[in-house]
Amino acid sequence: MRDLLPPTVAVAVAEPADWTGELYAVEAACLGERAVDSRRRDFTAGRVCARRAMAMLGLPAVAVPAGPDRSPVWPPGTVGTITHTKGYCAAAVGRTSEIRAVGMDAEQHRVLGAEVSRLICLPEEEEQHDRLPSGVAWSTVVFSAKETVYKIWHPIVGDWLGFHDALVELDPATATFIARIAPARIDAAGSADPPSVITGRFAVDANLVRTAAVLAPR
Repeated sequence: MRDLLPPTVAVAVAEPADWTGELYAVEAACLGERAVDSRRRDFTAGRVCARRAMAMLGLPAVAVPAGPDRSPVWPPGTVGTITHTKGYCAAAVGRTSEIRAVGMDAEQHRVLGAEVSRLICLPEEEEQHDRLPSGVAWSTVVFSAKETVYKIWHPIVGDWLGFHDALVELDPATATFIARIAPARIDAAGSADPPSVITGRFAVDANLVRTAAVLAPR
């Protein structure tokens, strides 16, 4: 993810040992005793990466518990994001004095089924895919971009953002995307002052689709 985010954001990508690293007690409590092994490994790698990213900023490597909605609870003065998919995990952290929010997402590079694609993509987005170069699962890129947008939206608004609440435009020439939030969702957010437009970057290889974006301070 380092190539998709600005230098003000510290990024740590999981190494083999991180998946079985140590958790703080408050983090382990968030998992519970019934967490399956895959969930435990993903959670652990994410927290180990988060602490390494905080250390890159010269910050103490404190616990990052999960809130009631399972999203990470970052220490005061910081914002961050964690993503994981099969065989890949990364965390990114920034100071609130430099960025307002950060989001990123990684997905397996594979074509989504038609029904799943319709649940994620707006008609305008599906039409866009037909005009883009072949060989890329563009619906998965849109899905990943919307996950990134949600990770920026949720900490600010404290509410969900549906897949059809954001319209994503992709630019393969610059490997960037623009997400425009539906006006109705902006109005419903009230005084939270959410972003109406979020711009980000994406990268695609044989195995992974990665997306990331940052939001500047007010």
